[in-house]
Amino acid sequence: MPIRNAEAEWKGDLMQGSGHMKLGTGAYDGPFSFKSRMENGAGTNPEELIGAAHAGCYSMAFSAGAAKAGFTPNRVHTKAHVHFDKVEAGFAITSIDLEMEAEIPNIDNAKFQELAEGAKKGCPVSKALAATPITLKATLVSAAS
Repeated sequence: MPIRNAEAEWKGDLMQGSGHMKLGTGAYDGPFSFKSRMENGAGTNPEELIGAAHAGCYSMAFSAGAAKAGFTPNRVHTKAHVHFDKVEAGFAITSIDLEMEAEIPNIDNAKFQELAEGAKKGCPVSKALAATPITLKATLVSAAS
């Protein structure tokens, strides 16, 4: 299996400094700053990238589990809401809320929810973030006619 790479560089102090993050594939190459992390400034931040990684991983894990159970999703859409809060010891990612909706023909909601929970437990990013509380809201949507 390949090793995935990313890099970041920060220049200056925390409040006035600036940083640059780059994914090894080149899919993202851009800025981050105190304002992009703690306010609504331009650029990305570590928590947003963790959210993207978690949403992507979860969608793939769910699709794999559904296929193994004999179901082929038409679409799986996942949002990750990463909560970054002030705590006693500074700042921390305090929880992640996953919201997934999927369109899958010929599946009942009970089986769908079972597969959704299984994907949450089996997703490699969920496993890496096991110290963080992760919630899931999974919604089965009707197939388009």
